[in-house]
Amino acid sequence: MIRTVWLDEAGVAHRGAEELIDRWRQQPASKLWLDLEGEEQKREEALLLSLGCHEIAVSQAQIERRPPKIEEFKNHTLIVYRGIAEVKPNLNIQPLDISLFIGDRILITRHVKRSYSVDQWIGSEETPELLENPAELGVQIVRGSLGVYLENLLAFEEKLQDLEEEIQAGGDDEMLREMVLYKSRLRRLNRIFAYHERIIGQLNSLTLSHIDRKNDDVRHAIRALYDRCERLQTQGQMFYEICGDLIEGYISVTSHQLNQTMKILTVITAVFVPLGFLAGVYGMNFDNMPELHYGNSYFVLIGVMLTIAVTLVTIFKRKGWLS
Repeated sequence: MIRTVWLDEAGVAHRGAEELIDRWRQQPASKLWLDLEGEEQKREEALLLSLGCHEIAVSQAQIERRPPKIEEFKNHTLIVYRGIAEVKPNLNIQPLDISLFIGDRILITRHVKRSYSVDQWIGSEETPELLENPAELGVQIVRGSLGVYLENLLAFEEKLQDLEEEIQAGGDDEMLREMVLYKSRLRRLNRIFAYHERIIGQLNSLTLSHIDRKNDDVRHAIRALYDRCERLQTQGQMFYEICGDLIEGYISVTSHQLNQTMKILTVITAVFVPLGFLAGVYGMNFDNMPELHYGNSYFVLIGVMLTIAVTLVTIFKRKGWLS
């Protein structure tokens, strides 16, 4: 699908499809945002090359699941980052590779699936004003994606607090599986956040011919974008560590409870070992066992066994092994 926003020389915005590209070419001072979603690769490549995109940049943009990057070319600056294709509760976020070709008069966004941030800006009333400077619009598109990440991360904080309280009240194995799942999702998100912090740091420091950081609006937009990246990285790492602490805490409590159970079973075994030994000796019924022929042998043996049992239980209680 091809969508376009064309800002003509009079400053009037027009929304449409591929037909606006020719009108943009006819007006040298006009600006264009071209969005390519799920286009066939050959057709997409031909269109991008016809718009002055470098063939290396085009091939890099079409590689799926490549790390985010920034690279400067003659006619444009290429930014590849991880946007968002689908969002489900509890950090179940499906990332989407989005490529931005930022030129002096044109912004091209390329992605294979629907993008939250692109959809947000393609119909926004603020888009024509931002399109006056394609670099600023490109930065805002990236910022919109990071905003969705941040929104879901902050929403997860409440879930994390509930989990913490439930574990303190007494968790179960299902809760442990849930926490391991969240930790895995946070690890994946933190990897994305680290990529973004690196490339936005480059955007904030490098001199790029098609992104004018001397422009106040562009500079402030990049700074706000970098601040959001830092916040995402900090929050994501903090939640990851909290999940790890909760998992370790739950395992420690479970291990302690298991140790307590094993300690009690060991004490019971220690009490019954001597009793079982006595019962085994006098249960052999050999003829030449004088003790068996005394009239009170049974009561004496029971008394000895009770004495041993009470003595051992008393010792274990004093040592705190039965608490």
